[in-house]
Amino acid sequence: QVLLVFAEEDEQSNGFRWACDKAGFRCNIARTPQSALECFLDKHHDIIIIDHRHSRYFDAEALCRSIRTTKASENTVIICVVQRHTDREESSILPLISAGFTRRYIENSSRMACYNELIQLEFGQVQAQFKLRACNSLFTALEKSQEAIEITSEDHVIQYVNPAFETMMGYQIGELIEKELTEVPINEKKADFLDTINSCIKIGKEWQGMYYAKKKNGDSIQQNVKILPVIGQGGKIRHYVSISRLCNDNNKVEKTCECIQAESQTDTQTCRHKDMRKGSLDVRSTTSRGSDGSSQRRRSSMARVHSMTIEAPITKVINIINAAQESSPMPVAEALDRALEILRTTELYSPQLGTKDEDPHTSDLVGGLMTDGLRRLSGNEYILSAKQTHQVVGSLSSPISLNDIPPRITQAMENEEQWDFDIFELEAATHKRPLVYLGLKIFARFGICEFLNCSESTLRSWLQVIEANYHSSNSYHNSTHSADVLHATAYFLSKERVKQTLDPIDEVAALIAATVHDVDHPGRTNSFLCNAGSELAILYNDTAVLESHHAALAFQLTTRDGKCNIFKNMERNEYRTLRQVIIDMVLATEMTKHFEHVNKFVNSINKPLAALEENGNNGDGESIKTVLRSPENRILIKRMLIKCADISNPCRPREQCIEWAGRISEEYFAQTDEERRQGLPVVMPVFDRNTCSIPKSQLSFIDYFIIDMFDAWDAFADLPNLMEHLNNNIKYWKGLDGRNLRVLRPPP
Repeated sequence: QVLLVFAEEDEQSNGFRWACDKAGFRCNIARTPQSALECFLDKHHDIIIIDHRHSRYFDAEALCRSIRTTKASENTVIICVVQRHTDREESSILPLISAGFTRRYIENSSRMACYNELIQLEFGQVQAQFKLRACNSLFTALEKSQEAIEITSEDHVIQYVNPAFETMMGYQIGELIEKELTEVPINEKKADFLDTINSCIKIGKEWQGMYYAKKKNGDSIQQNVKILPVIGQGGKIRHYVSISRLCNDNNKVEKTCECIQAESQTDTQTCRHKDMRKGSLDVRSTTSRGSDGSSQRRRSSMARVHSMTIEAPITKVINIINAAQESSPMPVAEALDRALEILRTTELYSPQLGTKDEDPHTSDLVGGLMTDGLRRLSGNEYILSAKQTHQVVGSLSSPISLNDIPPRITQAMENEEQWDFDIFELEAATHKRPLVYLGLKIFARFGICEFLNCSESTLRSWLQVIEANYHSSNSYHNSTHSADVLHATAYFLSKERVKQTLDPIDEVAALIAATVHDVDHPGRTNSFLCNAGSELAILYNDTAVLESHHAALAFQLTTRDGKCNIFKNMERNEYRTLRQVIIDMVLATEMTKHFEHVNKFVNSINKPLAALEENGNNGDGESIKTVLRSPENRILIKRMLIKCADISNPCRPREQCIEWAGRISEEYFAQTDEERRQGLPVVMPVFDRNTCSIPKSQLSFIDYFIIDMFDAWDAFADLPNLMEHLNNNIKYWKGLDGRNLRVLRPPP
């Protein structure tokens, strides 16, 4: 399949189109970078030909870089059509190579020239890419094989070992890669035995036999080994593949799965498969801890622990209670015992659901949003998914500025400073790209460019890049949600109490964090990603997976290209401070810490402020300032601000609230559908599109997560209009639920 990217039809594009027809290739034509990327992500073309002759239409190199950052482009051949210049010196092709182009085609509209180019590509680069694609299947076979496989170079440098090898020998792959066999004493072979093997494999013959190998812990194991030389470039031996199987005491080879041996693509594939590795486990070391010597060592260690002088605040509290128990009557001592049990748990801030008459909607929401997913698995049921995480794309939108925004969009943003601003009207006016336009206006209102010392064009490019990395296919977690959270954040920043508390750098961080807080969201929860064994879950150790990804990707996208790097002119220390605040706020949107953040906010800010008011110190500015301006409390306020902005949908006007409820429900329905298709644990069974009651799910979410949090935020920031909307929306959902309706709206 071929994708032609030409802004206008001309003889060159017609020549390639004719050539595709003659060669029997399927051909698509795109006129804009946006349509080109969308078409490619849908069709996965083998060849992309991009017109680089006219920069006034679009930036061909930026488009190529954008395509190259997607996973689908890994084996795609991208051609750059450049102008023919006869009057000046030949220019370097290095910038094109750096942008990701495979080769250059100097414009020649001759039909046969275009046809010849395509035929050369088919039998050259395209066929080579087909072979590389097949290598992924071969490496999958190697990864899953129960036989231990080791691949070395012609100089006996280890280039690959599979998980079975790690388990058998007790090594981690990082301890072996790029090491010579002589550096890893894993084989107990005598010199003459080694010479026999080498004399066989060096002439291209395979060797098979039995020998003893030494594990990392020093134990010897008997193996049945086959070593195969692999002929590569120049007809010479380029790799050796060693396949080993354990032997039992009777020298019978244990039953194993058949394995496929790979050709000599090991070099380029090694790094790609490192992240798929699971650490090996030395069973002997974990089961030999019950000896007398071991017990004595553990008693000695515990004595040292108790004598340590390091003491956390919670430890001090526990020690105070323990001391009080000694002189307390029995009822008090028993009550203190119960208090100690609670204090020793790790979930100090998370309320426990009751065991009787438990609401399944609340239970599923808590399970889906506040766990890592693994708690719903049984035994060793850890399933790896073949689904890849979505990759990044670059800046694709047409240039805009505050001065040339279309009238309809300008009208849609007229009341963006008001809470009742309709984000869905802006979504429609911008064709589902509201973030760039709203971002430009809000960032201008807060003077972000002046603070960052960056141009409006840089900010515009940054907003375009960030918005391009939100998935428009998600019903909820798309750029409209990001724009909605940005609007709520800006609204909260305009409240008097918040303005008293935060510095300009905090405001900048909050607006940037709101913009990027869900970038590249796949439309699935953390629990789903952990259960599916996704690459992101493995990368972030099943902990705050999505939030960590959003924060990391936001900075990668920003700093990789000077055209959109809004931080490039900042002083180093100021940038580090800003970066830290942004990361902290994005991570605060993770729901597992929800109650911790809310409780800390109430106890550290709400209650001290209320106490000042009760004691008649409402006018004591210094006392209030002490509460508001302490570094610890400012962190809590910023976390609370973005959390409330992130899940403020129930506090929006009714029609917006209903629309958001429908969108999040559809995203959860789609997740449940996919979990069942893939045989994964269903994290939120109640979100079955055939049986779910949306009113009940909304009421459960509001009751469990929203009411207490917004009561606390309202007490701090004074938000009567939000609380009025919240109460009206609760009444609306209760009305539907009271009529046993499961839908968003009552029937006509």
